[in-house]
Amino acid sequence: MIEKIEDRNVEGIMPLISPRAVKAAQPLTQRAAELVLETRRAIRDVLHGRDRDRLVVVVGPCSIHDPDAAFEYARRLRAVAAATRDRLIVVMRTYFEKPRTTIGWKGLINDPRLDGSCDIAAGLQLARKILLEINELGLPCGGEVLDPITPQYISDLLSWASIGARTIESQTHREMASGLSMPIGFKNSTAGGLQVVQHAMISARHPHTFLGISADGATAMIKTNGNPDRHVVLRGGGSGPNYSPADVARAVEMLRGEDLARPVMIDCSHGNSSKDYTRQPIVCREVLSRLEASNGAIMGLLVESNLSSGRQDWVAGSALRYGVSITDACIGWDETEALLGEIAAATCAKSAA
Repeated sequence: MIEKIEDRNVEGIMPLISPRAVKAAQPLTQRAAELVLETRRAIRDVLHGRDRDRLVVVVGPCSIHDPDAAFEYARRLRAVAAATRDRLIVVMRTYFEKPRTTIGWKGLINDPRLDGSCDIAAGLQLARKILLEINELGLPCGGEVLDPITPQYISDLLSWASIGARTIESQTHREMASGLSMPIGFKNSTAGGLQVVQHAMISARHPHTFLGISADGATAMIKTNGNPDRHVVLRGGGSGPNYSPADVARAVEMLRGEDLARPVMIDCSHGNSSKDYTRQPIVCREVLSRLEASNGAIMGLLVESNLSSGRQDWVAGSALRYGVSITDACIGWDETEALLGEIAAATCAKSAA
């Protein structure tokens, strides 16, 4: 038998439905388009200092694995978002891709049936359906962009996106961010370092040319203009939490030195909570207590929240508890609702001062 020179470790290559076909089956509605554009403008206004009266709050499940639970969460969050709209720009976390340190469930797009079948075509269509329905409710969506192909299918339904701690050093992700149409949050590295964020933000503001796919799914050369709407997300790391006044001041000064003067977002989870979900409200309240003194250095907060608190293990094909995360542990809805009220009240107090 002749030894293979190509595809030695490849089991199969399957054609994928094109972005154009997915969008044709689930087209962007006028209501959703208006909401996305309005929310992007609002976030830009906060990011660039034109709106100092509101905070951006990105809140929701660590990852979405159950559409029904996601819709129930969205309906609850929509009511709170409407009640606090004068003080908060509430964006629901709609994360469908999960970077893994080693192995594990990679998210709804990769494995929508949670059984290891990895029907990515179905996952892309399901992700778009969920985003479309949540936007139709009147609630904007945000997510982490991980695979550089995925945005072609769903980015028109995202008001905000992030580049994660595991991909912040990737040239591919910096290039992708330079062409995306929404504001982008860059998380510090898993070790906690900020210099890599600085490098990523500088890279993403410049034009790039790289390989991607067209709306018809063909391999294409993508040329970008650079994305002017970038900010830092402080999420802590191996070196410990980094949401203290000194940490925030250091991040702001670092950006100012590169002509990138802008506020930062605080992630209340991950390294800042020492990966203890019950500490998220503590982190949030500490940040709120210093909001007025921060002098505009903080643009928003990120909170991992679900219908019910905690997390559960995922095993392919197993029954799962409704409304409980299968990735990072989250705070529950009642605590989330109360916390959003506190954030709105603190923002109001800051404006009054």
